[in-house]
Amino acid sequence: MSETVIVDYGMANLRSVQKAFEQVGHSAAITNDPKRVAAAAKVVLPGVGAFRDAIERLRETGLDDALRRYIESGKPFLGICLGMQLLFDRSHEDGTHTGLGVFGGDVVRFPEVPRLKVPHMGWNTLRFPQPACPLFAGLPVDPAVYFVHSYFAQPTVAGIVAAQADYPTPFCAVVWKDNVYATQFHPEKSQRVGLRLLRNFAAL
Repeated sequence: MSETVIVDYGMANLRSVQKAFEQVGHSAAITNDPKRVAAAAKVVLPGVGAFRDAIERLRETGLDDALRRYIESGKPFLGICLGMQLLFDRSHEDGTHTGLGVFGGDVVRFPEVPRLKVPHMGWNTLRFPQPACPLFAGLPVDPAVYFVHSYFAQPTVAGIVAAQADYPTPFCAVVWKDNVYATQFHPEKSQRVGLRLLRNFAAL
């Protein structure tokens, strides 16, 4: 089955992601079928909400194993926001919860800093400590993207961090290793920059 699928586990505005792909001329189907996910040509895992609820739903439906099998196949994978955080070993949101374990590391809350609002919500600029990530082809210098999150990933291996942003100190905004790409920000809400990133993913 040669298709791009957006994983439906009940915790994302899936239609907004689907519409963003349509805007760049790429069709993407929404599915909650583990077999269809495992067989897809490209997979997108979006997400909004609590880590614990998300990982429980993935396990209840068998989508967790389907996602691992898909990633191990070497085909292109894109995680968005909570969909990025779920890739890591653990999250410390409302307790400690085990993730998919694709990447080593923890998901932690922004520290309490005077006059700094949590969640981090709004536009922020990306920096690229690791050049040549295929998702960044054609992006302007210091591109601005849209974030909505209270937690962020701290990878065990610094080399997978493909972009950072500051709030107020640097945090991981994009990870990339082999066929796995993931963004803490929302490409579907990031206007021209986000659409270019999705176009680049669709072209992989």
